[in-house]
Amino acid sequence: MNQKNQIVGEQYRFTVITDKMIRMEYQPEGQFEDATTQIVTNRDFAQPKFKVYRDMDGFAVQIETDSFHLYYRDGEFNGANLFIDTKYNYQTHYSRWHYGDSDPKNLLGTARTLDGADGSIPLAPGIMSKNGFAILDDSQSMLQSGSTIRNRSVAEVDIYGFAYGHDYRAALRDYYQLTGFPPSVPRFALGNWWSRFYPYTQKTYLDLMERFQKSGIPISVAVLDMNWHITDIPAKYGSGWTGYTWNRSLFPDPVKLLQTLHAQGKRVTLNVHPAAGIRPSEAQYQAVAKAVGIDPASQRPVLFDLNNRQFVKAYFNLVHHPLELEGVDFWWIDWQQGKARSRTQIDPLWTLNALHFLDQQQEKGDQALILSRYAGPGSHRYPIGFSGDSIASWQSLKFQPYFTATATNIGYTWWSHDIGGHMHGHYDPELSLRWLQFGIFSPIMRLHSSDNPFMGKEPWNYDAVTTKTMIRFMRLRAQLVPYLATADILTHQKGRALIEPIYYRDSEAEEAYQFKNEYFFGSEMLVVPITSPSDETTGLASVKGYVPAGTWTDFFTQQIYTGPAVVKFHRNSEDYPVLVRSGGIIPLAVDPMAPVDTLPGAMTIKLFPGERNKYVLREQTASGMAQTKFTWDPKTKIFTIKVSDPANIIPTERVYQLEAIGYEGYLDPIDGHKDHELTLKLKPQDHQGAKLARVFTILQHAKLGFDLKKQLWQAIKDMPRAKAALALTSLAPESLSDALLEILLNDEA
Repeated sequence: MNQKNQIVGEQYRFTVITDKMIRMEYQPEGQFEDATTQIVTNRDFAQPKFKVYRDMDGFAVQIETDSFHLYYRDGEFNGANLFIDTKYNYQTHYSRWHYGDSDPKNLLGTARTLDGADGSIPLAPGIMSKNGFAILDDSQSMLQSGSTIRNRSVAEVDIYGFAYGHDYRAALRDYYQLTGFPPSVPRFALGNWWSRFYPYTQKTYLDLMERFQKSGIPISVAVLDMNWHITDIPAKYGSGWTGYTWNRSLFPDPVKLLQTLHAQGKRVTLNVHPAAGIRPSEAQYQAVAKAVGIDPASQRPVLFDLNNRQFVKAYFNLVHHPLELEGVDFWWIDWQQGKARSRTQIDPLWTLNALHFLDQQQEKGDQALILSRYAGPGSHRYPIGFSGDSIASWQSLKFQPYFTATATNIGYTWWSHDIGGHMHGHYDPELSLRWLQFGIFSPIMRLHSSDNPFMGKEPWNYDAVTTKTMIRFMRLRAQLVPYLATADILTHQKGRALIEPIYYRDSEAEEAYQFKNEYFFGSEMLVVPITSPSDETTGLASVKGYVPAGTWTDFFTQQIYTGPAVVKFHRNSEDYPVLVRSGGIIPLAVDPMAPVDTLPGAMTIKLFPGERNKYVLREQTASGMAQTKFTWDPKTKIFTIKVSDPANIIPTERVYQLEAIGYEGYLDPIDGHKDHELTLKLKPQDHQGAKLARVFTILQHAKLGFDLKKQLWQAIKDMPRAKAALALTSLAPESLSDALLEILLNDEA
């Protein structure tokens, strides 16, 4: 760290990291920690500007920057001798933090698990606060360098103050610089995952994958839950939950199974519960026992102990690496046995995540991946997070969008949920569909359920309309991978999260904090998840959302909205409220069935004409990176494409098909290797006609008398808009009038 930024006394040390971030340490013997910790990996930022005042006005130290003023009297930190005034005015009467204060306006972070959750659960604090100041406490974390983790030599108070006001993006970016930027997530992980706790056989699993293929459903990651290994072991060895030996009665030729899945373009992960160690029932037992100094003849279990270097070496070299040589691509680490039992012990989950991810990195570089549980701040360095076994209910679905978006406030941007719910619940096609639609617009799309034979999330388990819609959305997920991969690269390189709460971009609007389920999805999209069942009269589901300032176009219906406004969105089962910013540019792969880990040859570029906008498509392979910059200028009507591909990674057959949303016209496919400047001569489509068509469809399907339907239809067609609105509110049921007014009263750009 930069010693020029330090203000040091006999028992205290303050380090000004940026003009908005300060480290505060107190240690009675004056022994301060300079090593990296579990959470903090870097404290050497650019030199900030600050002033120091010593022994003035009764304070031993005062530190002032453009964003905060710290006051410290001396002695052990407490609320009387250490406080900070922030230089923000957010219509509050007091902008002072005292040491030890709780913060009721903290915007929160995330939690370890959703196991057994049937709705909301408490969340730990994050580094963002509506007050403009938040604390990150690093006092309890151990020291870590790579895979080496050890205790601190002495205990100390070690906290970081974040005085970023409402500049939440800057806070996140600097938090990542402090704690480590998230690694890139491999491209294959951005497609659809199939996962289920179920006793598949080799044949039934491959038959299932074949049926997905024939149904036009793209699957990029095949997950095998714990039934892949032997679970029926002698009772004297304990539970069969932990296991590393293939169950040959179910999978007679696991190498062939993995080869077949790889040939289909899929990656494979196996679930492991490592807590019980390596028992004599395992095929690897003899080799592991010898490696750790146990006589195999003794039949003593090899205990799970990540503090034992011999065990760790055997755990990877003799157990996991051989399975990886057979074709296992990465591991689903399912630790459920709690945290450390004392302050001197490391959380086993943290160690598992760090060791497994770093082991993957050594072998696979930027293709490293694990699926595991959240172990606290800093866990974003070891993606992806498995949120646990949630209940299959509307209450669970209602909480997950907020849970996912809010996790960004502690830098944890790659949550993977059991989409559809893991257990309990009942047959509810609408719930399954809405959960799947949320999954499509989530960081990771992983369908999952328990081994209950009636809980399978296969799309063909539902009625024809639900099946068709599920398939369409799963195909869309595969098509969105170029957009998702671009966002992934931005997270890794610049600390810009894929999922952002809406207050990240509209921080002074109260509505941005009130509509907690809503979030930005990449740079171009705003998602308002549907988390409640449809209305009986209209057959439409509804959700209230906040539309920020500007013009927004629905990705599916092409309905136009003008903000700022609070809107009640109504959607049939085939649509979902996803709004695209004015001038938005979204790249989609044309072929959803092509392997998602290869760059697409043909792409559709959806342009939502409006304000000037620039979008950079970022693509990466082992050979290098390419950037294609798309720019829309509404004044000149010129759409430009600029290609930078020094490593020649863009496929030779790459073509772009430009589609202008809301406009009539057709452009021929464009060579994806060259720069282009296109003048678009497009005519606006008949928006009024499209509106009336949607209105007629809603009336057609409403459970309402035909005579009243006709009367409402005539009013909508013949009356001025204000009078038609009055007729609707006077004559139609509220749910129906709300749905029709959403279409009729939202202005076009």
